[in-house]
Amino acid sequence: MPAAPVDASAFPAPAAAPAVARPPRPAATIVVVRDGAEGIEVLLSRRAERGDHNSGAWVFPGGIVEKNDALAHEAVVGLDDAEASRRLRLASGGLDYYVAAIRECFEEAGLLFARANGTELVDLDGSDAARLAPWRGALHRGEQGIADFCAVEGLRLAADRLVYLSHWLTPRGRAKRFDTRFFIAAVPAAQTAAHDGAELLEQMWIAPKEALARKASLKLLTPTQKTLETIGRFANVAAAMAWASAPRQVALVMPRVASGRDGFRPVMPDEYPWAELGRIDPAGHGNASYELVPDRAVRLSERVIRVTADNGSVMTGPGTNTYLIGGADAERWAVVDPGPALDAHVDAIVAAAPGPIDRIFVTHTHKDHSPAALALKERTGAILLGLAPLHREWQDGTFSADVTLHGGERIAIAEGTHLSVVHTPGHASNHLCYLLEEEKTLFTGDHVMQASTVVINPPDGDMATYIDSLRRVAALDLDWLAPGHGFLMAEPRAAIEAIVAHRLKREAKVVAALGELGPAPADELLGTVYADVPQHLHAVAMRSLTAHLLKLRDDGAASESAGEWALLPAGD
Repeated sequence: MPAAPVDASAFPAPAAAPAVARPPRPAATIVVVRDGAEGIEVLLSRRAERGDHNSGAWVFPGGIVEKNDALAHEAVVGLDDAEASRRLRLASGGLDYYVAAIRECFEEAGLLFARANGTELVDLDGSDAARLAPWRGALHRGEQGIADFCAVEGLRLAADRLVYLSHWLTPRGRAKRFDTRFFIAAVPAAQTAAHDGAELLEQMWIAPKEALARKASLKLLTPTQKTLETIGRFANVAAAMAWASAPRQVALVMPRVASGRDGFRPVMPDEYPWAELGRIDPAGHGNASYELVPDRAVRLSERVIRVTADNGSVMTGPGTNTYLIGGADAERWAVVDPGPALDAHVDAIVAAAPGPIDRIFVTHTHKDHSPAALALKERTGAILLGLAPLHREWQDGTFSADVTLHGGERIAIAEGTHLSVVHTPGHASNHLCYLLEEEKTLFTGDHVMQASTVVINPPDGDMATYIDSLRRVAALDLDWLAPGHGFLMAEPRAAIEAIVAHRLKREAKVVAALGELGPAPADELLGTVYADVPQHLHAVAMRSLTAHLLKLRDDGAASESAGEWALLPAGD
């Protein structure tokens, strides 16, 4: 599951986009940490009021990478530009960010990661403090560069004390955008932090968890909040530095701005709406939503409109998605999955259609996907296309297709808009997915859900068939998944492979439970196999457990006798 959304209390609506978009400015930030009485602490400082988004925010020391920072490469020890650039995945100039982080930390917080001689950092609590202090203002005002500082004072910048932590890019739509590299470093032993009183008005050492607990009174920008969450996982500086120093991929993080019931806020890459927001609001104007609002039409492309039914639940997530398919010049539109039989939803579908609806496609006939077809047909005169199930349990008894689909059909919806039908049994025997060829978008029904795995309910559901169907779909040339529940999903193959891996991992738990408890009835296996699932969902989980057991039986790995299941010896 994704992390909880960030606090929106200090996140205003984005300003109007400038006439000419400026590239983000390179910046560097350093997270200074120390061991406190009750665990790891970070240095936070409050920015002065400047009338911008950052005003009054509690931040880590940092700022813009200045042109003069590149002149200080010769004064750096422990790291050269080639290695720094490799770590930051840049062609060149990576060392500029390390220099900028050290300079900004000295200017703003009075902490200097530099050596005068030997291996120890300078002692700013001793005789060096008074002599070096005036340099802070001179550097901040641009009167002197960091290379001048090092040359005059005989200093070597200790870039090897900084560990690359994260990479943040300001959301599109902001008047000022920054491409910021975050570093982490332990506070120099012989130095005491002191804010500059100009850029930063207050400072404090604070445990990350305490800072997060006080976010109602502390203005924490998104990168600060997320960094505190990361650092707060560690008990001490050694553990945090060991994790940060270990080989790992530092991914670019760019929040996207969206609106909802809580106003405007940044949406993080690990939140479900993030990929869709980049598609429907690429400029970052903030006019898209981070919520699926019942019966609100959302234009996903020139060919696709989504309307979500007001039937959200533990089984349906935020509600069942109905999609309208057409095109810019389409005279008629098609519907994929009319949803539950709710009058308000049918009204919303009809109202959202830019033209008459002439066809209704159904992915499968579970009661949250097809029952509205009857009312929609009566309202529009559209024909119904789909496939009847092999078993009637849990199915929509009103479904009767005018045209039966089997998979393999290619249907023209409008000029330049075609659907290919893909038979994907497993969740249901009659499950169909529909591929919008021109956009490489697959309407998945319940074959792929965004926020959870689907229930496989025998006899109409079959686990082995489901996994096989997933693998066949993963081989298709796809750019997007449009699920029956949730937002658009990017990286289809990775999403599908993750579902397959999850199912096989669950199967391994079944095998382990059989080895430990078997022969045993399914209800005795349930608590062990689904120990990670809340008790109130165990009745639903029993359906999928049964599907796993039947798959193992058909694979020749397990047997059932008198209601008890047991593993079969290998080779039997």
